[in-house]
Amino acid sequence: QEWKNTFATWDPQDFCNISKVFLPTDTYWSPHIFILERVNGQNSNLDYMTVMHNGSFNSAQPFQVTLTCSLMILKFPFDTQTCNLTIASFLYPVTDLVIKTRRTPAEMMKNSQSYFLTDGEWKFTNLSIIEYREKIDEEEFSLVTYMISMERRPTLYVLNLILPTCALYVLDMAVLFGPSSLEEKIDFQIAIILGSSMLAVILNNILPTSSNKPPVIGTH
Repeated sequence: QEWKNTFATWDPQDFCNISKVFLPTDTYWSPHIFILERVNGQNSNLDYMTVMHNGSFNSAQPFQVTLTCSLMILKFPFDTQTCNLTIASFLYPVTDLVIKTRRTPAEMMKNSQSYFLTDGEWKFTNLSIIEYREKIDEEEFSLVTYMISMERRPTLYVLNLILPTCALYVLDMAVLFGPSSLEEKIDFQIAIILGSSMLAVILNNILPTSSNKPPVIGTH
């Protein structure tokens, strides 16, 4: 976070060329912001901020949070998910505080790539920023929303789910129209039903339950 306080300025030449100092965050006013989609998280212990001689304040407090995100898994495993991260401060209306982003979406995208950690299932594809105002109880407040898009890598699911499912269906059609006897067809059909049931159980265990529509692969 960066902001300016015109009452906290000095001439470095009058103070041994000191151009910046480090002070506790409770020494001066600082904007209180929070994340709307936040469920829980762990704040950092960096309770200090940098004060420049021109009145510029800089506060960097990294922390980890868990966010809520609505998933659309209809096209699973070839789906792309978009999650929002909204930063707001409903303590101060726009007449007192306006939140702006310092970096462009392209710069944020490049910077986020170096911090993006994954087990290989997801690919960070896009990041867009929306700055807007929201009216609540006759007052307007400033908000910034980061829209994060991630694409699922489907290789694992294709090998473990789609190909075995297609193989079962092909085998089912081959047995149904094959020259086998009725008893052999019944035995094969029971085996295929058991295999399909096992794949359905596996699919049900790995899919999130927060989607309004089930995946296409799960409805066949």
